[in-house]
Amino acid sequence: MAEAIIHVHRGGKLVALVGNPNCGKTALFNGLTGSHQKVANYAGVTVERKEGRLVSAAGKALRLLDLPGTYSLHPRSPDERVTCDVLAGRAKGEKRPDLVICVLDATNLRRNLRLVLAVRRMGLPIVVALNMADLAARRGIHIDPAALSAQLGLPVVRTVAIHKEGLDELRALLDQPEVWAGAAAPVAVEHADDHVTVKTLLASLNLDHELPQLPSDRVDRVLLHPVAGSVILAVLLFLLFQAVFSWAEPLKGGIETGMAWLGQQAGQGLPEGWFHSLIVDGVIAGAGSVLAFLPQILILFFFILVLEESGYLPRAALLLDRLMGSVGLSGRSFIPLLSSFACAIPGIMATRSISNPRDRLVTILIAPLMTCSARLPVYALLIGAFIPHRQVLGFELQGLVLFGLYLAGILGALLVAWVLKRFTSAGRLVRPLMMELPSYHWPHPRSIAIGLWQRAMIFVKRVGGIILVLTIALWLLASFPGPPEGATGAAIQYSVAGYLGAGLAKVFAPIGFNWQISLALVPGLAAREVAIGALGTVYALSSTGEDAAQALGPLIAQSWSLATALSLLAWYVFAPQCIATLAAVKRETGGYKIPVIMTAYLFGLAYLASFITFRVATALGA
Repeated sequence: MAEAIIHVHRGGKLVALVGNPNCGKTALFNGLTGSHQKVANYAGVTVERKEGRLVSAAGKALRLLDLPGTYSLHPRSPDERVTCDVLAGRAKGEKRPDLVICVLDATNLRRNLRLVLAVRRMGLPIVVALNMADLAARRGIHIDPAALSAQLGLPVVRTVAIHKEGLDELRALLDQPEVWAGAAAPVAVEHADDHVTVKTLLASLNLDHELPQLPSDRVDRVLLHPVAGSVILAVLLFLLFQAVFSWAEPLKGGIETGMAWLGQQAGQGLPEGWFHSLIVDGVIAGAGSVLAFLPQILILFFFILVLEESGYLPRAALLLDRLMGSVGLSGRSFIPLLSSFACAIPGIMATRSISNPRDRLVTILIAPLMTCSARLPVYALLIGAFIPHRQVLGFELQGLVLFGLYLAGILGALLVAWVLKRFTSAGRLVRPLMMELPSYHWPHPRSIAIGLWQRAMIFVKRVGGIILVLTIALWLLASFPGPPEGATGAAIQYSVAGYLGAGLAKVFAPIGFNWQISLALVPGLAAREVAIGALGTVYALSSTGEDAAQALGPLIAQSWSLATALSLLAWYVFAPQCIATLAAVKRETGGYKIPVIMTAYLFGLAYLASFITFRVATALGA
């Protein structure tokens, strides 16, 4: 599923949020902008950016830009370079910020203050948001904002972003003219002196004492244990896939019932003819078939957001570092790959945090093998139609099959990475993993809700946009020209789409695909979930039943063999059926070479896996 690209207004004063990773910057951004947020990309690169509308206490509208987290202004990775370029005024299509809000993690001033000093040397107007002040107080760290302001020579506001504390004071500060005009000239201080400066500053504030052991440290003794931690991670992932099926079923059934009712009402209210067929067989049967899988996608995103908000994801990367190292990668590749379970595009963009060029390229190549949420409607349809709803050893069989499909994608990715390790000298180099482990936090409901709402809107817009357009286009191809005089088959067989499907079926016959499946794969190249809408439209036009479009699962269960269904599942584990992903790879790698290589090897793997699956299943009587 592709990310939303929205063009944003370039006028008005620009305020940039800058901070180390895990300093609460995104929570502050959400609190200051509310629902006035836009998702886009930085011009010329594919690092996702968030821009929102910030209104000051006096009602002045400002642009607020959330920059990627960085530890310094000496970038080590592409996403850190974006932050540095924006602050320096070098970013294509973006002006230099008029003011910077430096967000500090109050529990770790020693590291965070170095970034403030670096930004101050650039001569930009700065306001300091002393965030997570409540956590610092609970750990015995008492910081006087006025004293810190005096030491830095900058305005300092105490904030607790997740509870919206200090946000009104921050908005009021933005109405003071001296804040915008009070930028000092760039300070000529060497980068190496920052450590000494921070040490002296902390000593003057009586904050240079040793910190006590944190609760997170005690929790990590279990969660980072080589054996216990790995078992806990495996159980968490397993439960995630179980929940995707079991939790979503009632909601999915409700949407399907609603779409069936809508189709019946539309069918009764419209006269027979091409417009009746367009609405019932094209729009409702096509787009409605995809919309029913929204609950499962949101459940998947819910778990990913909770793991991210809680601070567990970096721990998972650390646990998997040894496994990733065995195939020539580091644990740093885990987070982009995990993001690819939601959508390969943000996963590919997340590789910009990987400083090693070889590791980044390999991670891009294997990211599409992670089972993205766009595959989920296809998996859910086929599993629901062909896998019985029963318990096996206390677990839902359908959830076990779904877990197996996700596992197949992971194992395929590891196999490709291992092959690249064996045939490239750089892949055999050992690269130790160094990454920050943030303190654990209870996920904030508002942040989770905003994330889910954004993803729901992206999905619904896709259903109402590209999926609907392609579904209507397929309906046109499947409806014209009409059948000749004396034709005995379904009208679609004599249409442009029917002849195209018949031709493709010859190519896909060895792996068990019929002409309807072969035809649905074509619009599915734009986005994987479009294939479900395409199947709904094709079977609606192929059938004489009144409710064929609303009963796609039972219909294919009657029409296909189990071997065909298993072959199609194997195809979707590997096939690169998403043009937007290939376009993102082209932008990231700066040419067509890597997308062509990716397309060729993924189609080859998909055909081989489907061929073996179909032949073995047929031999076993499926």
